[in-house]
Amino acid sequence: METLDEFWLIVVDVWETGFLGIDVGRGVIALTIFAGFMIVRGLFARFVIANIKHLARKTESDIDDNIAEALDAPLRFVPLVAGVFFSLDYLNLSADYSAIAANLVRSLVTFNIFWALYRVIGPISVLLNKLNDLLGSVMIVWLIKAIRGLTIFVGAATILELWGIQVGPLLAGLGLFGVAIALGAQDLFKNLIAGVLILIEKRFNIGDWILVDGVVEGTVENISFRSTLIRRFDKAPVYVPNAKMSDNAVTNFSKMTHRRIYWKIGVEYRTSVEQLRQIRDEIEACIIGNDDFAQPPTVSTFVRVDSFNDSSIDFMLYCFTKTTKWGEWLEIKERLAYAIKDIVEGAGSGFAFPSQSLYVESLPADQPESFLPPSNDGSA
Repeated sequence: METLDEFWLIVVDVWETGFLGIDVGRGVIALTIFAGFMIVRGLFARFVIANIKHLARKTESDIDDNIAEALDAPLRFVPLVAGVFFSLDYLNLSADYSAIAANLVRSLVTFNIFWALYRVIGPISVLLNKLNDLLGSVMIVWLIKAIRGLTIFVGAATILELWGIQVGPLLAGLGLFGVAIALGAQDLFKNLIAGVLILIEKRFNIGDWILVDGVVEGTVENISFRSTLIRRFDKAPVYVPNAKMSDNAVTNFSKMTHRRIYWKIGVEYRTSVEQLRQIRDEIEACIIGNDDFAQPPTVSTFVRVDSFNDSSIDFMLYCFTKTTKWGEWLEIKERLAYAIKDIVEGAGSGFAFPSQSLYVESLPADQPESFLPPSNDGSA
């Protein structure tokens, strides 16, 4: 009987002592409380969050819909934090462990607040689109990334402060290390500054067709902190450091107001003056008054007999199309080429091609006679 009593005393002692001075019964109840909040979490998501989204959809604006969607995960996290708080509070921990538990709950609350702020930045950033004309779309993207980075930094610093880790001295200690890194990362900072200048000056935007002198020609796909991604016309990506984009001349073809057609058209030397005038006047008539072409005085337009070349009399055709799209420009050029061919041939002239005449005053002596094939009638 005494052995049984001793065994029971051991069971009671283990039950009351448990882990970290917490009896098993209280721990089981605390876990039950936490499990109850997990059930509440599901009900909270089904009814409260669902109703918030439903109310947001009733408004005409899409911003509140996006905010409600962004806050979905942080709101679901609230019952979990409450469950941790009430479970730890029920355990009635000792002073040392109670302080740790309090910091843990505060850290979870801080994390949830800054998590919600981080997610809300995306939907609210739509309001920054009003500054698109002033800053540019890429600069706004950079600004949003900077705000998100600042939110993460402040949130992390707040949590560290809760645990007694002073961020100020930590940053000061990292300062010397940062100087050493900066000396080895001069190119990185140079490219970063160049990227900011590119965005401020609005030299080009994503989607623009540009030519970086001596580097690459293609379409801008992305402007990052260090480099710019340009897709060449053969579809090969080229990552150009922003410093090169800043130092080299950049031609932005997408910002052309018009596209130029500049041709030299050579006709045969047998073409008469009257035919030259007819060809010139009819080519000019194809351009002047045509809606496909920009008209003087907005742009310069010339159709003139320009020069006497080695094998041709050359017209100079100089005009601009209204469209800047390459495909449309090619179609207009093609139609103009057909029209010019009809005009030249209709005037009774023809297009010249490179030729060379050789004049021989006398043949050298002691040359063999030319072979004359016999005639078909058999005569010598």
